[in-house]
Amino acid sequence: MAEALDLFSQQAANRRRSQLVVALFVLFFMWLGFGGDYVAYLYTRSATPNEYHHVFPWLGVLLTIVAVAMARSAWRNGPDRVIWASGAEELVSAQTDEERTLVNCVEEMAIAAGLPRPRIYLVPDDDPNAFATGHDERDARIAVTRGLLTTCNRDELQAVIGHELGHIKNHDVSLMTLLAGLIGAIMLVSDGTSRMFMGSRRGIGGIGGGGGGGGGSRKRSDAGPLAAILLAVWLISWLLAPLLTRLLATGVSRGREYLADSMSAQFTRNPLALATALEKIGAASAPTKSIKQSCAHLCIEDPLGRGVNSREGRLADIFATHPPLSMRVARLRAMGYQEMKAHGTFVPKAS
Repeated sequence: MAEALDLFSQQAANRRRSQLVVALFVLFFMWLGFGGDYVAYLYTRSATPNEYHHVFPWLGVLLTIVAVAMARSAWRNGPDRVIWASGAEELVSAQTDEERTLVNCVEEMAIAAGLPRPRIYLVPDDDPNAFATGHDERDARIAVTRGLLTTCNRDELQAVIGHELGHIKNHDVSLMTLLAGLIGAIMLVSDGTSRMFMGSRRGIGGIGGGGGGGGGSRKRSDAGPLAAILLAVWLISWLLAPLLTRLLATGVSRGREYLADSMSAQFTRNPLALATALEKIGAASAPTKSIKQSCAHLCIEDPLGRGVNSREGRLADIFATHPPLSMRVARLRAMGYQEMKAHGTFVPKAS
């Protein structure tokens, strides 16, 4: 009963975090919009009657509507976009022994987890990796790379599938898929904004200035230091938006990997299989090219091969998407030791 209560608590916490993420996303865009309106008001309030005065907050209203629309789209279409971005194709009918083994592993682990069988996708990449996406267990999808099928044996593949089903059972996938969609939306907006700023030397500071010499300088000086500070913060907010959303994704994904590892060990009763699978995945020579940066936090191991994931400490907790692989393997091996000891299969060496 305690385990069930813990699971329900985790699911409820993920739902609350999803709502919080959407709220922060909309509030951030509201700041970009209404903050820009206020800066424009400060820079144009001293303009002559014949010049432009920014009074109506059209930018704030527009960006709020855009943010709500993007959040809604990220939630509704997030799983499809993640699958599309990775180039994965659904495995409808298994044709090879490897594909049939994959289907069997997914079916067995779904039964062990007490979940409906998720849809299965194959990513055309030689690097071993896997991820899960979806809103909940009813529309969940599991995607594995071709490289995972050739790298892992059956027990290891089963353990990796168990890990992804742990994310599904905890409702991690809904939150992490939502983040992937929002990161993608923010990156598109930020890229367009960067190009706009680079293409215009005047930027927003020229609002109401008319490009003139004395008149423009007078209006900027009339705006005061507050307007200059707000303008600087506003511009930096646009440029740092992708970084802030990626940090948000890492903050909610890193600790979840330990829990999913534990659930895989529970489903398979073989924690050592996941330990060896993670070692093989970590030993891969190249990053997973098919999986994009916005979806990196969804994978069982960082698909970009970044060194920060191998470190511990506050800096790694901020910038890393996954816990150190060595720590995960050590925990799983400790579980395996306890499992063997409990069943009397562990024989300690003589001193």
